Amino acid sequence: MAPTLQELGLDCLSPEERLAVAEAIWESVARDAAAAPLTPAQRTELERRLADSNARPDAVTPWEVVKAEALARARR
Repeated sequence: MAPTLQELGLDCLSPEERLAVAEAIWESVARDAAAAPLTPAQRTELERRLADSNARPDAVTPWEVVKAEALARARR
């Protein structure tokens, strides 16, 4: 189980300090993820998706539409 804010002593920090810690953690995770090489299967899948996207540009749904539809469903 993940440690709590209290166990880590982060509950004593101001909101701004907690946000700075969260950003530092996120950046460290992003660096690790960026440094991790893709598996051959992952690379193949990414190439397949890119080719599909390039072949069918009209099949893409803009983020604003996806978000609006998701929010509408959540309100029901």
